[in-house]
Amino acid sequence: MRVALVHDQLQEFGGAERVLVSLKKIFPQADVFTAFYDKNTARRNIPDFADWKIKTPWVAYIPFIGKLYSPLRFLAPYIWESFNFDDYDLVISSSAWYMCKGIKTKAPTVHISYIHTPPRYLYGYETAVEWQKYWPVRIYASIINRNLRIWDYNSSQRADYFIVNSEETKRRVKKFYHRDSTVIYPPVMIPDNIEGQNGQPEYYVTVARLTRAKHIGLLIQAANRFKLKLKIAGVGRDEEYLRSLAGKTVEFVGNVSDSELFKLYQNAKAFLFASVDEEFGIAPVEAMGYGIPVIAYKSGGLIETVEEEVNGYLFDELNEKSLSEKIKQLEKLSPEKYLEMRKNARKTSENFTEEKFKERILKFIKKYARTSGS
Repeated sequence: MRVALVHDQLQEFGGAERVLVSLKKIFPQADVFTAFYDKNTARRNIPDFADWKIKTPWVAYIPFIGKLYSPLRFLAPYIWESFNFDDYDLVISSSAWYMCKGIKTKAPTVHISYIHTPPRYLYGYETAVEWQKYWPVRIYASIINRNLRIWDYNSSQRADYFIVNSEETKRRVKKFYHRDSTVIYPPVMIPDNIEGQNGQPEYYVTVARLTRAKHIGLLIQAANRFKLKLKIAGVGRDEEYLRSLAGKTVEFVGNVSDSELFKLYQNAKAFLFASVDEEFGIAPVEAMGYGIPVIAYKSGGLIETVEEEVNGYLFDELNEKSLSEKIKQLEKLSPEKYLEMRKNARKTSENFTEEKFKERILKFIKKYARTSGS
């Protein structure tokens, strides 16, 4: 089949971009369409990016688009509707906040849309920036977002099939788009085995973008109060503020490579996670792949992967007291019970490997895309 992959943007690199990379491995000859991309970011995170055939629209040539793409999001409908996919048998869109699922295709081309989430800023979910507190931005956004919600719904009816990354996202797609979907969990990069991981647990760890919706400040508060060693991997717009909160036991390690990540997890006691309404949560499952139990806020897709007292803990309220209670429970575990939890964490992660993602995607395409005439 002649295949095209469509992705919101490659300006930054996170879980959604990992899904795109995995799709490209499944379809190595596929062309990649995106609104815009940052070459340095892409090359740093995608080893074979130089071999990718990237197609961008006219908007990619706007000066400083990399810094203005959020306020210019009203251009998204014009971007995606400007592409022509008549030469392709199958188009797979990888869609989240920039709504690339809004592309137009015509029969016999089949469009399968992998939804990471409906745009959070359109439907009342927490975002990286608390834009509502600035009245000029609030007025501007209320006008733009109203029109985008209408277009988002109308364009959501175009895709032939929807795949979603979790049961949580499936509920949102049904609620906001009135569409059925199939859950295929995203691929998680885990080591082949962790037999050589013999380090002694010394500290807690988290890996996340340092933005408002991740609630890293809550993790820092707990670490400060109980003098817990906490290592924070990641960068983001809130880094300076978070550093101002951190006590002596908190360390910021910045972006880490895969080899550095292994070392980081090698001596970690547990992975802390306080994100609200996370659609799936790749980082916690990735930590489980290294045999690290997870302590996470009971919200969104984390309910699907973290099982209480089996591979970690879920705290009920987004406050220091609720989180601290779960940390205390972990600290009181006997060595035998803790080792069992580590083994369970690893076992859980093995349900989300890249190989299983590939198997499920191809099975879906064989069932639906082939029977649709492509």
